[in-house]
Amino acid sequence: MKRIFLLAVAMTIIQMAAAEGKHLTALFSYATFYQQGTGSYVETYISFDAWNLNFVKNGNDYQAAVEVLITASVDDSMVMAKKYDVSSPRIATPEPERFNFLSVQRFALPNGIYNIQIKMRDKNSNDEPTVIDQLVPLYYDTKRPALSSVQTMSNVTPTVTPNILSRSGYDMEPYINDFFPEQISAINYYCELYNINREVRDAHVYAVSHIEVLETGKVLEYTQTVQRLERDTIIPIFGSIDISKLPSGNYNLCVEIRNHNNDMLLYKRVPFFRSNPGFESSIDNTPASVTFAASLTNEAELNNYIEALAPIANEIERRDIYNIINRPGLEDKQLVLYKFWVRRDPLNADGAWREYKERVDYVTKNFSWPKTKGIHTDRGRVYLQYGAPDFVRDEKNFVSMRNFGSGVTVNKTNEAVGLTDHDTGAKQGQIFYLPYQLWRYDHLTGDDANRCFIFWDQFRSGFYKLLHSNAKGEVRDAYWERRLSQDQLEEGIVGEVGEQFQRGY
Repeated sequence: MKRIFLLAVAMTIIQMAAAEGKHLTALFSYATFYQQGTGSYVETYISFDAWNLNFVKNGNDYQAAVEVLITASVDDSMVMAKKYDVSSPRIATPEPERFNFLSVQRFALPNGIYNIQIKMRDKNSNDEPTVIDQLVPLYYDTKRPALSSVQTMSNVTPTVTPNILSRSGYDMEPYINDFFPEQISAINYYCELYNINREVRDAHVYAVSHIEVLETGKVLEYTQTVQRLERDTIIPIFGSIDISKLPSGNYNLCVEIRNHNNDMLLYKRVPFFRSNPGFESSIDNTPASVTFAASLTNEAELNNYIEALAPIANEIERRDIYNIINRPGLEDKQLVLYKFWVRRDPLNADGAWREYKERVDYVTKNFSWPKTKGIHTDRGRVYLQYGAPDFVRDEKNFVSMRNFGSGVTVNKTNEAVGLTDHDTGAKQGQIFYLPYQLWRYDHLTGDDANRCFIFWDQFRSGFYKLLHSNAKGEVRDAYWERRLSQDQLEEGIVGEVGEQFQRGY
C-alpha cells in the first residue's frame, strides 16, 4: 500500500546584519539526524565572518575569539545548555583579509519542538552579545521511515582522522548559505534514510534528486539523478548536481525516496537562490534569428504565447511579460520567449517550450469565451499552471437525494424538497446543483497528493469560474457547496458533491 510521509525542511538559514564598525556577523543553520543507540540529535553550524571580529596579539600572531552559549528549551523550561569558546585561525596582522571560520556542535535531544537560542560575544569587544532564536522540530520514530535533513556541503574529502564532520568515510564541511554564486558549479548534498526496510519489502528503493523552479514547481529534468539503495536501517545518501548552466533564480533542491513502482514515499526540499550572471550574458548575446522562437513571425500570435507564460512566471517575469506585449518589436518578443525557456531548461529549451505550447493551444481551443481568451479563464490558468488533470467530472444537471434529519428545513422554493420517509421519520429532499466540473490532480509538485478544483457555471452560461480548491495557494470557500446548491444545503451540511470532492471523483 502506498504511504506518503510529508516532512518539513529541517534546515533554515539566518544571517545577522553587520552594523557600522566591527560587530559580530555570522551565518547560522542547523540539521537534524538520528543515530541508533543514541537517538535524535541536532547539529548546529555557525560560520563567523573574521572581517567583523577584533584580532589581538597571541604570541607572534593575531587571533580572534568568540564566546558561544547554546541552550535548548521546551516552552519555558531549559533542557540543555552548553558554553564554549571558538578561536579563529592565527593571522600575521591585526586586520584580516575576508574569510570565515566554522563551529560545529552536536546535541542529542529527545523528540520534541525546541527553541534553540544562541548567544555569541566577541571576547575582544565590549559589545552586547548577538542573540539568535530558532524553532527546531525534532522527531524520528524508531520504527517508521524518515529522512534526515538534507545538508548542502562546500567540501568533501576522505576521512583520515574521524572527527565531528566525518560521515560514511568522508569529512563533509557544511555549506552554510542558501546563496550559490556563479563560482560554485555544483551542489553537493548529504542526507540519511532511516527504517525504510520496515515499510518496503522490495530489495531496493531509489533516491531521486533534482532541482525545481521555486515559483512554479517545474522540475528541471537535466538536473535529475537516480541512485539505487539497498534496504537497510540507516542508508547514507550522497549526491552532487551540476548547476553550471542553472540560470539566476529561486529554486528547490529536492530529494525523493521512491519504490519500484515510482511511488513517492518520502521527500525533502531545500530552497536556495542561484546567481549566474555569466550564463545570463550568454543568453543575452544570442541573436533571436538562431533560436526556436524565430519561427514565430506573427506578432499577435507571439503576444498571446508570451502572455500565456504568466501563470508559471515569477513576479519579475510577469512584469516583463506585460511590458513587452504592450509595445511593438517582433525580435525583442522572440528573445523574451527564448530566454524564458532557456532559463528553465538550458539543455532543452525548445522541447520545454513545445510541451507548454501544447497546453496553450489546448486552453485556447477549449476554454476561450466570447471576449475572453482561454488563457484568461480560471480553467485555462489552472491547466497552464498544473497541466492536464488526472480526472475530470463534468456535471450539467446533477441532482442528489439526501436525508437531512428530522426537523431540518430545506429550501422550500424548490418543489422537489420536503418528501417524508415514513419508515425513518427523516426529512428528505432533492438537491439541484448548478453545472460544475471537478478536476483532480494525483500529484501537484510541492503539495500533497490528490488535490481537487471545483469550477462552477454560476449563471448556466457555459462560462466556468473557480469556486474552491484544496491546493496550496488556491481559492478556498468554506461555503462553496452551499453556493453550488443555490443555498439548498444547510450550513455545515456536506452534500453529495462535497463527498465527491473529498474522494476526488
